[in-house]
Amino acid sequence: MSRPSQTVYLERTSPPMMFNAGDGFHYERLPEGTRVIYAPGPVDPLPDENVAIERALLEPLEMEPLHELLFPGMKLTIAFDDLSLPLPPMQKPDIRQLVIEKVLEKAYAKGVEDIHLIAALGLHRRMTEAELEHCLGRKIMRSFYPDRLYNYDAEDPEGNVKLGETEEGEDVTVSRRVVESDLLVYVNINYIPMDGGHKSVHTGLSPYSSIRHHHTPGTLEHTRSLMDPHNSALHASVERMGRLFEEHVKVFHIETTLNNAAFPPVFDFMEKPEHEWGPITRANFLVNHAATRKLPNAIPHRIFHSIKAPHRMTSIQAGATVPVHERTLENCHRQQLVHVEGQADVLLLGVPYLGPYNVNSIMNPLLVYNMLLGYLFNLYRGRPLVRKGGVLIGTHPMTPDFHPVHHPSYIDLYNQVLPETNDIYEIARRYEEQYARDPWYRTLYRHSHAYHGAHPFTVLYWAAHALDHLGDAIVVGADPEAASRMGLKRADSIAEALEMAKDTVGPSPEITYMHVPPLFMCEVS
Repeated sequence: MSRPSQTVYLERTSPPMMFNAGDGFHYERLPEGTRVIYAPGPVDPLPDENVAIERALLEPLEMEPLHELLFPGMKLTIAFDDLSLPLPPMQKPDIRQLVIEKVLEKAYAKGVEDIHLIAALGLHRRMTEAELEHCLGRKIMRSFYPDRLYNYDAEDPEGNVKLGETEEGEDVTVSRRVVESDLLVYVNINYIPMDGGHKSVHTGLSPYSSIRHHHTPGTLEHTRSLMDPHNSALHASVERMGRLFEEHVKVFHIETTLNNAAFPPVFDFMEKPEHEWGPITRANFLVNHAATRKLPNAIPHRIFHSIKAPHRMTSIQAGATVPVHERTLENCHRQQLVHVEGQADVLLLGVPYLGPYNVNSIMNPLLVYNMLLGYLFNLYRGRPLVRKGGVLIGTHPMTPDFHPVHHPSYIDLYNQVLPETNDIYEIARRYEEQYARDPWYRTLYRHSHAYHGAHPFTVLYWAAHALDHLGDAIVVGADPEAASRMGLKRADSIAEALEMAKDTVGPSPEITYMHVPPLFMCEVS
């Protein structure tokens, strides 16, 4: 590891702190005594990725080697995580390409001909041809696209089949091609501990009729946290589904973990603690900060979304779903888990330009809400970094901008539903089913590149635990109307937000700034 995690307490002479704020930055001096927690540096990658992949396929956990599961005349389906991971997208070659090329090599050697590759979208938007090629490479695209390499379709009435219900009455419906296969090989990128395991199939290869059981306000309120599967009601639900699913389908799971080398050298200020910035790094940041403030937003937006991360693989494990995922979590924690003493009264977070649902797109107000109260708040194991009744402060302009192709149901929810109520339980009760079944949203999901009509609801529900836990949430720099519509407070500066927070937590709050990205998670003692 190039640098261990650092915790510093700011002094009167400490430099201002950089915060991500969408397609720009916020730069402000924080109060003396503020605790700042920095991510660990990148874990050393595997010395030879191809050798590691080969070994994983030959020495799987609690299953036969992959080549022994392959035979002529079989149906083989290879599913893989979609473009929502990793963030930012990887520099070529993507790890999915390297792994799938090895799987195909073994399949061809065994005479397997009936092979399909499926992008496991769930309710996400369809990947474009260019996006698929970035993930899988030109050779695989030429061999399989579009007839045998395609996006999963949650709304294909003939393409999904119900296998039964769990002991809790949860509908287990999955891709018909998967069910009819002799073997499913699922290829994961485990960028965060939330992903992988049984969740892969039951969010990526399942329709709304299944996903609606674990993406609810009640389930997510009792998910403590999303990054701690053993304390997650969502993960308990998908594990019940997974046990039933694997009574019908043989699954060979391949999971990889990446280090957190998220940015190329020109953006090294995004990863370095401010007190380690040299003259060149500091000047580079100040130039970028000034440019993002002065240029039309489209220019920095295009630059940031062109970033490809130099992520490298730190582990690969294959075989049976449960033991593979346990090993994966250990390797995720090796990179990301930071031990911290004590909770804070106020937690500060910068909200970056990119989340899982706006790759090559726009981070609209619902996605800012999702990132701050869903993903970023949940970056912990055990108990939150901010105490019960504390205040969460994020930085983001939260402008009411939407991608018209990717997020049509988001636009309507924002304009038609949120003016009436931002109570997620009421929204679920009154509107979710209507949006999920809407024929126009279904058409756009199937034949354009739109997220499913139900997807913006799941995005709101990610916040359920934070809404139950926090005393208040404030977004610095947010558009006033957008913040109000989302049920959040706003401030012009962190200093102003901290003064507002005192009304909730008292006059002398303990303040922590969790300095992300790169992503990491805290275990609070």
